[in-house]
Amino acid sequence: MFSAMAAVITLKYGGTIKKVPCEMALTFGRDKNNDVVLNDLHVSRNHAIIRCVGQGDYYLIDSGSSNGSYVNKKRIATPRLLRNGDCISIGRAQILFTQDAKTAKHVDTASLQDTLISDTPEIKQITILVADIRGFTSLSERVNIRTLTKLMNSWFHKVSNAIFNNGGVVDKFIGDCVFACWESEVNQKQTVIQALTAAYHINRITNELERTYSEVSEEVRIGVGINTGAASLGIGQDNTALGDAVNVAFRLESATKVLGTDVVISETAYRHLPDDFVKDKKQHIKVKGKRDTVRIVCLDFDEVAEVLKNIHAQEQVSSVKGISGLQT
Repeated sequence: MFSAMAAVITLKYGGTIKKVPCEMALTFGRDKNNDVVLNDLHVSRNHAIIRCVGQGDYYLIDSGSSNGSYVNKKRIATPRLLRNGDCISIGRAQILFTQDAKTAKHVDTASLQDTLISDTPEIKQITILVADIRGFTSLSERVNIRTLTKLMNSWFHKVSNAIFNNGGVVDKFIGDCVFACWESEVNQKQTVIQALTAAYHINRITNELERTYSEVSEEVRIGVGINTGAASLGIGQDNTALGDAVNVAFRLESATKVLGTDVVISETAYRHLPDDFVKDKKQHIKVKGKRDTVRIVCLDFDEVAEVLKNIHAQEQVSSVKGISGLQT
């Protein structure tokens, strides 16, 4: 099945030209552990990364470098979606990003033709996470723009890794917000736990900003909405997910502000969590665009930590029982 067009970079550096395929992640920097090592004092040890997001979207993410990363001669302040023919500058290195049908690997032309002429969207069950930084406008007014750029690029990079490491994909970054998805056709419970685990790690990443950047004078917090439902996948040039389930997830994230909580989870998602932790927290709220109320639970991040601890303890008990059963 053809799901994404392959991409390559053509690197011009130090008098040499070479092509490098873009996999899920391609890192650049002076450190020898990077995929592309650039021995250039204008380049930071860990300078930037090209990461594949969703179904073949490649983003350039600056890792908080001193001299910045540029696309078409413009310095990027947030993850930049790359287009075929974009010119990237990192230090003295010039990089051409190429992604088109000619660079695609193992293309199933019959399947591709069916996809192009079909008007039927791909509908799947997914778990959606939306996380937004609280008070970002006031933060941006207090913090120097250079520091803010480093801060946000570092946040985007680490948040992307947290989602990826927990089985999800970043659909897109929107300002100071991240929108991520997990396909839940096979194991919906697992994706809800993965999304909640990712939310916990995103909160820890966000809390570290105050300790890392001296100009940030108070704790930076996030609000998170988690929902599960059907959505259309791979819509438009951004290959985004669309549908009521996505809209509800964004509404739930907004509701965290009104409800004064960290995480709001819909019934379709919280039914997969241990009942002891959610039975006394169930409530109904009205969200914009929905005729009926939505059943939710609210959790702060200390409670999220307890829920995840309980789930992992249950998994360990089940694993021990399984091993004992095999031995008897």
